[in-house]
Amino acid sequence: MNAIATRLTSWLGLATIALGVFTPVTHSQANWNWWKRPRPEPNLVQKLEQAGHYKTLLTALELTQLKDTVAQAEALTIFAPTDAAFAALPAGTLAALVNDTAALKNILLYHVLAGKITSQELLRRSTATSLQGNPVLVTQENWRPVVNGVAIHPANIRASNGYIHSIGQVLLPPTEDITITSLLDVLKLDGRFNILLAALQATGLEDAVASSPALTIFAPTDDAFNALPAGTIPALLNDLPTLTDILLYHVLGQKTDAVALLKAQHATTLQGDNVAIKFNNWKILINEATLITPNVNGPNGYLQVIDSVLLPPTKETTLLDLLKGDGRFTTLVAALEATDLDAALTGVDPLTIFAPTDEAFSKLPAGTVEGLLNNPTALSNILLYHVVSGDRDLPGLAADRSVATLNGQKVQVWNWLHHYFVNRSYVQEKDLLADNGRVHVINRVLLPPQ
Repeated sequence: MNAIATRLTSWLGLATIALGVFTPVTHSQANWNWWKRPRPEPNLVQKLEQAGHYKTLLTALELTQLKDTVAQAEALTIFAPTDAAFAALPAGTLAALVNDTAALKNILLYHVLAGKITSQELLRRSTATSLQGNPVLVTQENWRPVVNGVAIHPANIRASNGYIHSIGQVLLPPTEDITITSLLDVLKLDGRFNILLAALQATGLEDAVASSPALTIFAPTDDAFNALPAGTIPALLNDLPTLTDILLYHVLGQKTDAVALLKAQHATTLQGDNVAIKFNNWKILINEATLITPNVNGPNGYLQVIDSVLLPPTKETTLLDLLKGDGRFTTLVAALEATDLDAALTGVDPLTIFAPTDEAFSKLPAGTVEGLLNNPTALSNILLYHVVSGDRDLPGLAADRSVATLNGQKVQVWNWLHHYFVNRSYVQEKDLLADNGRVHVINRVLLPPQ
């Protein structure tokens, strides 16, 4: 036998011995599938123990005899303060709670909800009643969920019998029991709306917020009110009609979420005037206020939390007074007076004016304005081409697209990327309001078709 044959025989021998050794261990096909067997998922207590940074919470659960309950419960959701959260409590607080297990248990139960509830579902509900009996408020800020203003991170830590939402601060139950029956209760629970609540009470609107079947409230925070000029809040509390007007400008008579508001681009408030809604730099704006907490859900509507107070548009006495007082429309006013159309702007019938500025008139060919002032018929025809019957906002006009003017011809009103145009004139400013209508400022004179 040559060397190659000898080596091959040796290898075959070794392979036979190996098969003989390992065959008893792999006697059934089932043993090859050990990796497919489901492993039991840890319960809530085991999950907290595995994480390693909830030692104080686990000790507190044990002291209050809640540890076994949490481990064996069918379905719970826990807002779990970390060890750092407990350490951040005022000096002596934790020691006092250890000696007062009833108070400690009350606080712990405020961190627990019945059922398995993800952060997404909590955001949809906004409020949920804890096992302590009082509700917690879950909202979205900076694209993250928060509970009672405390960031949840990470969320949705899954256990066999529920979810853990980690938080960096201990939640304290409200000093007075709260039951969520309306948006008014949600405002009280949130804690950021003390001035708004005081204003609602002072104006007698508190009951309306509690009893209305469907509302959307653009809710300014205390910081938003405090950003008003010094002395404004005391002055408003002494001028209840004006304060009422401002508050109603923050309320819609239906339940509307942020996406629907953005799609509509405007909404009519209970005060009567419109607010504009737009998306800019990854922010939703209500007029010029930023929507900081969208879609806080209540039994009878939504809170859309904003960072500044909305002020209703200032109304002049008449459209003519508005144009004269503005300072940008001296040529337009002179043309209206030359054609005796100025009187129409002081009447009771509402009108909407596309108002060219003095700069817009200056863009016309040299001598045009002077020539028109000497031809009142032609000038009157042009001016009436700038006027629409009724008090009309731009979104409504753009929805109609082709709009009849008082000279009998139509203008085209259109919207492109939230910018409005009338024919080829750009709307520089919209909704200058008067008692008998409104003005939309344009950068070119509109010339009727021949």
